[in-house]
Amino acid sequence: MTEGGIATEPFLLISVSTVGGPSGLRVTVWRTLRALGGLYLQQSVCLLPARDEVSRPVRRLLAQVQAKGGTGQVLTITIPDRDEHAGIVAQFNAERDAEYAEILERTPALLDEITTETARGRATYAEVEESEADLDRFRTWISKIIARDYFNAAGRATAEAAIERCAAALADFEAAAVAAETDSSTVPPTA
Repeated sequence: MTEGGIATEPFLLISVSTVGGPSGLRVTVWRTLRALGGLYLQQSVCLLPARDEVSRPVRRLLAQVQAKGGTGQVLTITIPDRDEHAGIVAQFNAERDAEYAEILERTPALLDEITTETARGRATYAEVEESEADLDRFRTWISKIIARDYFNAAGRATAEAAIERCAAALADFEAAAVAAETDSSTVPPTA
């Protein structure tokens, strides 16, 4: 939709009540809407962009809530005021940037661990495998954030670069582990 020549994307306004449903339903709703990147306006009311990849899981969630005794509604709304729309988008981006910042806070620990193990001469397969598992967690984590980064938050590029620095350091660490293992396997056993 355009307002005065400016595109304003519609949103889904989602309201859910789990009263009457099983106790775990509230957590299911919260986790699903947070995983989708829902912007909470107040308890049990949130916004998400009205996009196909969002609408389908929201409608499935509401069907599940209703089947389990809760209630819910989803309305497609537009925010015609350009500044208000920009403010909502800024709030979505602020939430994603906070998630990207958390990655930035945690990647130095992996880099430090690789540096420490290298300095100790502990470039081994086991250490590589452990660091690789950490890197995989970062990659999984950022892919989930990117999936809900509907408005291209500024922190994405920096977080991706931090993960790539970890990948490069791990590649060097792995090369050192391979070299160390190769060197130790070529030394003849002592009698």
